[in-house]
Amino acid sequence: MADVKVTRSELLNLKRKIKLAQSGHKLLKKKRDGLILEFFDVLKNARNLRKDLNERYLIAHGKMRECTALDGIVNIKSVAFALRERPAIELEVKNIMGVTVPMIKAGTMRKNLVERGYGMMSTSMRIDELVKGYELLLEQIITAAEIETTMRKLLKEIESTKRRVNALEFVVIPRIKQQAAFINFRLEEIERENIFRMKRLKSE
Repeated sequence: MADVKVTRSELLNLKRKIKLAQSGHKLLKKKRDGLILEFFDVLKNARNLRKDLNERYLIAHGKMRECTALDGIVNIKSVAFALRERPAIELEVKNIMGVTVPMIKAGTMRKNLVERGYGMMSTSMRIDELVKGYELLLEQIITAAEIETTMRKLLKEIESTKRRVNALEFVVIPRIKQQAAFINFRLEEIERENIFRMKRLKSE
């Protein structure tokens, strides 16, 4: 309080700061609440994501073990190298209340036998099922990457906004109000002293 200027202009300046801080506090609270709603909206899609991803992985891995045992690793590698087009993804971003989150446009990872590039006569049905299993797994991984990155970014912004809301509510606004109250008290005290002095001068 020693550094506070006890003037009416400073009191008016502090009152403006209080209004500005309160306005900012309301806006940040709205942003925080909006981000929380967005987070829970994304969470709906993510609830069973890990479970589905794990199941798809176990299915694909089981098919890989089966094919390795019955068809041999050489056949599996030749099928992998026969792929004519590599899976392509397109990465864009969207804005959720000031937070940039990824939008992965991958389309379908599933391909028909011609697109896969290997001959039907040289491979078994097991290998076809193996390829299909990993195509489905890849689709699930891409979906998981988008959703989990979005959730992490939203959580980080929610925490940051909560800290700013709390700082304004419990530190900044109370401090400015305390300074304004101190100036107001001192100005009233000075006013009383001046009135008392004027009365003494009149009585003399």
